[in-house]
Amino acid sequence: MQNLLEVKNLKKYFATQKAVDDISFSIQKGSIFGLLGPNGAGKTTLLRMITGIFYPDEGQILLNGQPYNPVGQVAAIGYMPEERGLYKRMKIGEQALYLAQLKGLSKADATHKIKQWFIKFGMESWWNKKVEDLSKGMSQKLQFVTTVLHEPELIILDEPFSGLDPVNANLIKDEIFRMAKDGHTIIFSTHRMEQVEEICDHIVLVNRGQKILDGTVKGIKNDFKEDLFRVEFENKIQAEHLAIHLFQVVDKEDHELVIKKTEGFTTNDILQYFINKDLKIHAFNEILPSLNEIFIRQVESTPLSRQFEKVNA
Repeated sequence: MQNLLEVKNLKKYFATQKAVDDISFSIQKGSIFGLLGPNGAGKTTLLRMITGIFYPDEGQILLNGQPYNPVGQVAAIGYMPEERGLYKRMKIGEQALYLAQLKGLSKADATHKIKQWFIKFGMESWWNKKVEDLSKGMSQKLQFVTTVLHEPELIILDEPFSGLDPVNANLIKDEIFRMAKDGHTIIFSTHRMEQVEEICDHIVLVNRGQKILDGTVKGIKNDFKEDLFRVEFENKIQAEHLAIHLFQVVDKEDHELVIKKTEGFTTNDILQYFINKDLKIHAFNEILPSLNEIFIRQVESTPLSRQFEKVNA
């Protein structure tokens, strides 16, 4: 599949601080890409370089294989920042219309698309309201609409579910999946790892200005697995059922074991052992680490000295 966006050796320095230090990655067309990292990791700086708000000190950004021109290609990107980017005292309909025209839509086309989105999101009665009169969740829905209204190739969503109740979060989630299926490419930035596992195809984890993980969600979880399995039985487990040469017991309940497989043995060896003991197995599942566990492990293992590393004179 062809890449829509390529980030090559990007660097951005502020005074003597390395905010982004030689980061590279690529994003395929039609994918949902997770950009992750703790506060101060460099995510916002990366996003601002991709949108053209900041220019990199070194490196290159390619869009559809060509150097990205943020001025000439402004309509190619839709950016929903974590901070509210709306005019509080402006009427909602007028504001959506104004922002759509800035992205190149005609007034007639923009009006038609706005009405379609407002109906889809239950916002028909909002046209003459002001942003300052909206709740956080309502303003988040409006900001999402103004981000995607002009149907950009690349959609950047920074904490898009902030302030949303479960019903409206699912509404936006469904739109994210639909847009990706229609060929739009989405960068999704959040601190909520369970959302990343559910939504993203591929992730990059940055910390202290550097990339520390890059891969598919499934691939990364497999890379960090520890040969742990949960086995559920019909009958109570007795001491004589535990084969220490095959596995180590990590946790035990009356009808359940969490085991770590011994190197050199297969899961079939373990299953056959239990079958030979005439034990009825209800479930046998591998335990993969959550992205949240991997995130914490990787962030905590990054040397603290990276935070204070300075630019060479």
